[in-house]
Amino acid sequence: MTEANLDIDYKQLSKTVAHAIRHAPHLYELELDDQGWVDIEHLLDALRSRRRAWRHIGEPEIAHMVATSSKKRYEMDGAGRVRALYGHSTPQRLAKTPGRPPAILYHGTSPEIAAVIREEGLKPMSRQYVHLSVDKDTALEVGHRKDGAPVLLEIEATRAHDDGVLFYEGNEYVWLADFVSPDYIR
Repeated sequence: MTEANLDIDYKQLSKTVAHAIRHAPHLYELELDDQGWVDIEHLLDALRSRRRAWRHIGEPEIAHMVATSSKKRYEMDGAGRVRALYGHSTPQRLAKTPGRPPAILYHGTSPEIAAVIREEGLKPMSRQYVHLSVDKDTALEVGHRKDGAPVLLEIEATRAHDDGVLFYEGNEYVWLADFVSPDYIR
């Protein structure tokens, strides 16, 4: 493993990681398991997209942040995962049970990706589920990480659910799905 970049503002990095994995994983499109673990690569992808100065951070910088944190807020498991040890203000991820979603859910993305989604539907890509927001503001905030002028897609969730698409409540802000056909996207 290479050495950590000591030019990084580790206090700011720690605050951002805390926000991402303790308070608002939905804004970073992160999925915590039932013990609060998150894949480091997914966390790094989210962090790199938020700050230009973090474009080149990697696992060594996360390891340095964990090791030098005075409050010992985090731990790594050696298998490419990290978690906050305490202070979560968001519900832990529970076993996914299908549920009836709100009538409309939202997904923010770049114009280029929106064109693909309209043709092929919403796919989880490298994640376990497609992430959908319950409100426009949250979806646009997520979309801003992908493009300065994001596209807001509306998902006809109740209609999709009634047609057999499974939705899972992630938390009060996010619903998850395995796949959403373009038939339900506008």
